[in-house]
Amino acid sequence: MGPLWEIAGWVGAAAILSAYLAVSMNWLKTGSVFQIANLVGACAFIVNGAFHQAWPSVATNVAWFLISAIALLRMRFAGPVSLPTVDPPHTQFPGVPDSAGELRVIEVFNVPEERD
Repeated sequence: MGPLWEIAGWVGAAAILSAYLAVSMNWLKTGSVFQIANLVGACAFIVNGAFHQAWPSVATNVAWFLISAIALLRMRFAGPVSLPTVDPPHTQFPGVPDSAGELRVIEVFNVPEERD
């Protein structure tokens, strides 16, 4: 049974590190896939840590598991995220009619420079 616990530890490490790498490189957004990978990785580390009686590691990964589980529950009950709609800025170029068909005229004044 020993090799099974070792495999669990390595799977946990791969899951957590892969998720962290993917988010850090902007390959993945911090959504449910990221949280599930952290949840699975934490479970695997808990199993491995308990087998090796590494209680600080077990406690850390129980906290990691709870954080991921709570995040997943909040995502599930929050519903879809709606992004605020932002109108693109409107630029009116001189000499080009606007959407109402009006032509804007811009007057340019040359101000003489002060001479010493």
